[in-house]
Amino acid sequence: MFLPISRSDMLSRGWDQVDVALVTGDAYVDHPAFGTAIISRVLEAAGFRVGIIAQPQNDEDYRRFGRPRLAFYVNSGNIDSMVAHYTVAKKRREIDYFSPGGIMGKRPDRACTVYAKKVKSLFPDVPVAIGGLEASLRRFAHYDYWKDKVLPSILIDSGADILMFGMGENTCVEIARLLADGWEAKDITHVRGTACVVKPDFTYPEDYIVCPSFEEVCGSSKESKSAYADSVRIQQRENDPVRGRGLVQKHGDLVVLQNPPAIPLDTDDLDRVAELPYERNYHPVYEAEGGIPAINEVRFSITHNRGCFGACNFCAIEYHQGRFVTSRSKESILREAELLTKLDGFKGYIHDVGGPTANFRAPSCRKQLTHGLCPDRKCLAPKPCPNLIADHAEYLDILRSVRKLKGVKKVFIRSGLRYDYLMLDKDGAFFSELVKHHVSGQLRVAPEHCSDAVLSAMGKPPIEVYRSFKKKFDSLSEKAGLKQFVVPYLMSSHPGSRLRDAIELALFLKSEGLHPDQVQDFYPTPGTVSTCMYYTGLDPVTMKSIYVPRDPREKAMQRALLQYYLPQNRQKVTEALKKAGRTDLIGFGPGCLIRPVRKSPDPGHTNKKEGDPPAKKKTSLTKHIKPKTKRNLSDQRKGGKTK
Repeated sequence: MFLPISRSDMLSRGWDQVDVALVTGDAYVDHPAFGTAIISRVLEAAGFRVGIIAQPQNDEDYRRFGRPRLAFYVNSGNIDSMVAHYTVAKKRREIDYFSPGGIMGKRPDRACTVYAKKVKSLFPDVPVAIGGLEASLRRFAHYDYWKDKVLPSILIDSGADILMFGMGENTCVEIARLLADGWEAKDITHVRGTACVVKPDFTYPEDYIVCPSFEEVCGSSKESKSAYADSVRIQQRENDPVRGRGLVQKHGDLVVLQNPPAIPLDTDDLDRVAELPYERNYHPVYEAEGGIPAINEVRFSITHNRGCFGACNFCAIEYHQGRFVTSRSKESILREAELLTKLDGFKGYIHDVGGPTANFRAPSCRKQLTHGLCPDRKCLAPKPCPNLIADHAEYLDILRSVRKLKGVKKVFIRSGLRYDYLMLDKDGAFFSELVKHHVSGQLRVAPEHCSDAVLSAMGKPPIEVYRSFKKKFDSLSEKAGLKQFVVPYLMSSHPGSRLRDAIELALFLKSEGLHPDQVQDFYPTPGTVSTCMYYTGLDPVTMKSIYVPRDPREKAMQRALLQYYLPQNRQKVTEALKKAGRTDLIGFGPGCLIRPVRKSPDPGHTNKKEGDPPAKKKTSLTKHIKPKTKRNLSDQRKGGKTK
């Protein structure tokens, strides 16, 4: 049974009021892959009455349940509203996969802020708690790519009382219980996994760390950008549930206070959350509008883990979910798999048993359980930590068991898979069975680049690791008699990437025989280390300068180089090669990227010499063609086939 989305739904349950009204920028999809569904079901399981206000369009939408007894919980949806609306070129997207029929315009830009402000204006005495990805990544002063400036914490802009960052199941319940016990929102300043605004005279614990203030980081000077990078370094360093400390950042006469991150859910808790009574579909009210496209990717998929110790610098997972990996039990996963086999539309294929990184099942080393994450190094890059444990035995056992279930024909892995972690596992059983049973023709992995300088800036392993992985993948596929391919995700214009690096990547693609259909320009989104690099020109970890390709023309050239073989990119590739001093790559040799542009002949010039015989009269190519062949040519021009 779906949760109430209207006043009549609420009254039909015998309720005269909801405890929590949950406002979201997505359409209402009651599936465990959607944050709104998880939070609402967790609150329901804790005994609270929850109503869903999905994509409100006017004041009456916000008022549909009247005044909630405890609070409004607000999020922008599963993904950042600005990323949902705009490409990296800041052009408006055409499809919103989280809206009915994929139609754009159902939610505003900066939805979390817009919704919170509106709720505050309509219900000024009701506490407002914001959460989800959009709020989580903006909890401190942050660089905003779309405005090209540093903005204050979203708490300041939105006027919300509380911000829940990270994965907020326990946090949202604790806040609701405190409010139910009579606490005022202004006094809830101690809950892990939350941030709030306090006065400068507020007494916070002695071990809390002071970040550079908004005023110090928002300017355009070298000193201001250095302060911004220092602030990001502190925030990333303390984003650890074991050893992380609270943080404070002054914003004028106010102070943003962030408590330490929430303790991650353990296996029992993850099982409980995953097996709440979700409808596993979008609300029927959207059926007439074509449904919600986003459900198609996850309807027959299973999430088995949470967190990612891969910690790529351009990825928001590290700052939102965190690097500490936890996972569900085998028994819970099998119960969900059996449930999928009974759903309408199931055809025997489980599309994914994955998560943020599919082949992570546990923390990268045992020390993390007691000492937390290493603050000054990554687990996998540039070289694997000696303490890292690479073991796929448990994951493989789960996949084998899911494959054996009645009604299951195939189990695929389509989430991100860390091939560098896979290559560290000395037992080759998982790799072999991955190739035999879990690839649907193409396996997508993310080397992202091939230049050592760029990979280092990304927090990725050297390209030789990818080469070794692909070689083994191809060998295992051939041995299994399967025609399968590795499809690499690639990124252009990441901080650290110069034209020479983009040319190196183009040569790598040529040597690998790869013609990517699409490539991704680096997208500076709030909360990532790479975005800090983009804005400041500094690596916040080392505080050393780093090259940033900002000029639109150069970015266009870098992008074109990744698809150097397309005729429409010829001019940009030529320009890039000339600018980088690599005209040796323009020619007819096997090592060249493009051929030189042929000069158009002089219209008045002729190659005919004196004494040459007169040119023969040209005849029509179709004059002597048999009728049947001529007819087939005509069909081909119209899109038909020839025999």
